[in-house]
Amino acid sequence: MTPTIAEPPAPTAAAPVVATARSTHVLRFDRPTRVLHIVVMVTFLGLAATGMPLLFSDAPWARALAMLFFGFHGAGLAHRFFGLALLGAVVWHLANVFWRAFVRGESGLFWGPNSMVPQPRDFVQFYQQLRWFFSKGPQPKFERFAYWEKFDYWAVLWGTALMGASGLVLWFPMAASRVLPGWLFNVALFVHGAEATLAIVFIFAIHFFNGHLRPGKFPMDMVMFTGSVSREELRHERAGQYERLAASGALDRLVVPPPTPHDIGRGQLVGGIGLSLGIALFVLILYATLR
Repeated sequence: MTPTIAEPPAPTAAAPVVATARSTHVLRFDRPTRVLHIVVMVTFLGLAATGMPLLFSDAPWARALAMLFFGFHGAGLAHRFFGLALLGAVVWHLANVFWRAFVRGESGLFWGPNSMVPQPRDFVQFYQQLRWFFSKGPQPKFERFAYWEKFDYWAVLWGTALMGASGLVLWFPMAASRVLPGWLFNVALFVHGAEATLAIVFIFAIHFFNGHLRPGKFPMDMVMFTGSVSREELRHERAGQYERLAASGALDRLVVPPPTPHDIGRGQLVGGIGLSLGIALFVLILYATLR
């Protein structure tokens, strides 16, 4: 998930960063965005680890996994905690977007080269990339967000809305029964489990490929942990954004020092743990579904 819409502001420091051979990185995600990504990643993994034993309670591995949370009751309590944390993160993000758009008056949040809203050029670039895959045309000049990142973003928002709404209905059945017909509880139960399973399969299939298996990204794309990319990487992968920033003079204002070995190691540790847990949960779901 890439939960930001506008380009990050230029780094604030006592003195501007001067572009040198050692400082050839460009800021792509600011610190609040990276922290939000960590929160979403941790809560999503927590929801998957606590929800799957409840959904597949008859599977042999479900009881063992639930015991990590002191049984099925403990897994249910932890599931609610992670759910509230994820809903809180998404609500904070949406409030921040609307505050920036309607209070600070930032332009381009809902349309334009920096927006996460799907636009006609995304469909054109999808077709252009298909042609590029088969050596039938040049690589499209992507802007700040490519079509697959927008797909990731809206899939997370849509999935969180569905799972959050159905989860609250199941959590507070007495209150919900005052305004909802009884048959909707069965729908909520089905939607919550089905959407959760679909979300895990999506994250650890589509998102896994985009973040780990794309050419030049294996074993993982570090940008969401370090916040920056090299100028050359930006020029190669997002030529549209690179050319726009270079033409306006904004590119040099986004130059930051390259990530330190400590930053890279920390990102690899966090990302590696998340990736390992995700793959393990994905395998368990396949086993429970196919057995």
